[in-house]
Amino acid sequence: MDPGTPLRSGQDDGEGGATRTETDHQALDTASLSTPTKEHVAASGRPLVSIRGVSKQFANGTLAVRDVNLDLGAGEFVSLLGPSGCGKSTLLRMIAGLGAPSSGAIDWPTTGQDAGGAPERDLGFVFQDPTLMPWATALANVMMPLTLKGIRKSEADARAAQMLALVGLKGFEGAYPRELSGGMKMRVSIARGLVLKPKILLMDEPFAALDEITRHRLNDDLLELWWKEKFTAVFVTHSVFESVYLSKRIVVMAARPGRVMADLDVDAPYPRDELFRTSPEYANLCRVVSGKLKEAIGS
Repeated sequence: MDPGTPLRSGQDDGEGGATRTETDHQALDTASLSTPTKEHVAASGRPLVSIRGVSKQFANGTLAVRDVNLDLGAGEFVSLLGPSGCGKSTLLRMIAGLGAPSSGAIDWPTTGQDAGGAPERDLGFVFQDPTLMPWATALANVMMPLTLKGIRKSEADARAAQMLALVGLKGFEGAYPRELSGGMKMRVSIARGLVLKPKILLMDEPFAALDEITRHRLNDDLLELWWKEKFTAVFVTHSVFESVYLSKRIVVMAARPGRVMADLDVDAPYPRDELFRTSPEYANLCRVVSGKLKEAIGS
């Protein structure tokens, strides 16, 4: 996308939800954010995940998500940003296959299907809590997906140790969760999510409970991993500052029911570091995204 394109946000076009059109675009005062265009999506080839007209209504009648339309491309870092109750986690779980839409479809255009006709989702999932097995070492926790896949122990051991090293935990392979700090436990959880080399990593507010210093450090380490491993990341957060720092795209959602209010490209280059975090450009991006979030909360 050309630098200097103004940020624009799109609403429903009446034919399938939040598809963006020129008449729906709304220019804002920034040179570093923009709305992805249909041409941009087409140029990137088939999406990794295609979400079309997805709604989710629970048995108690709560409409958690309404008419969401999104494409997730290979290698993107996409943040889902919004207030509590806007359906971010619900949408993430439906992408993972942990819940079915009430209407609409979530397709994986580049993957095959299993014997039951369901898409073969090539993904890892990192939950809000590390969800580690307390009786198992860090190495054994990371090995678990490999063991479930039937990979022989020697290979699983080596791959798990390599992934722990990638997340900065070389030397802690034999540590138990009770012996690790909150940030270290989350690193183990991320290593477990990536050990099978998935195409997409889904992350549900993984750093929300951590202190600011640890959170900043893990943001940096996550970006370095994403840059090296080339997976697609979908990251749920309440934080404007975190979403701007991490993302190529920010999907702003409104609540009751959950719906997409804006889909924004962040055109700041990678790699990003402390210089970017303290720059006027970052402050301006945060200001604009904060304004879009305020609009979503008030809608």
